[in-house]
Amino acid sequence: MTRKLVVEGIGTFFLVLTVGMVVTGGNTALAPLAIGSALMIMVYAGGHVSGGHYNPAVTLGVYLRGKVTSTELFAYWAAQFIGALAAAMVAATLTIEPAVAAGPEVLPALIAEFLFTFALVYVVLNTATTRGTEGNSYYGLAIGFTVMVGAFAVGPISGAAFNPAVAIGVTVLGLVPASSLWIYLLANLAGGAVAGVLFNALDLGSDRPAAVIA
Repeated sequence: MTRKLVVEGIGTFFLVLTVGMVVTGGNTALAPLAIGSALMIMVYAGGHVSGGHYNPAVTLGVYLRGKVTSTELFAYWAAQFIGALAAAMVAATLTIEPAVAAGPEVLPALIAEFLFTFALVYVVLNTATTRGTEGNSYYGLAIGFTVMVGAFAVGPISGAAFNPAVAIGVTVLGLVPASSLWIYLLANLAGGAVAGVLFNALDLGSDRPAAVIA
């Protein structure tokens, strides 16, 4: 368990650090690419140890999938939030403290965060936990690029967190007002939960690879 938690903390740390540095550093045009790539490389680095969640919403979906225990769920959440807070503190020392933004409009942000967190967890479950994709080596690319797509698509609407740990990190950095944090926590955890429930309801994890038709 200790190895898994350390890996989750490290991966979440570098993901949130990347978010903080590219946004506060003014590299917003390429931020989605950098953030998606950071997630991708951390998934490849630690996926074989912890599953490479780095996201409480993903862990919730995997828990509902039946692949982690309730004890692991809360332990993963703790490691992820600790990694996010550590990254926020490091980023704050490396950058000029930004002015707190006004915050996103509630309904569009809720919808955007819910949909792309759902998409992210859906991709994780289908690429990294199923019999049909067992032993694949592309899941890191798929997961990272899902975040990149979401960031390009709805970043201007919600800020594209898709991750409660990231949401806490950017709130600590002053990129999002504390009064808006609930939007991300609610939408992200709901998106992860719906993805997990749907995955189980459709029994998507039991399929073997489809036959190739020549």
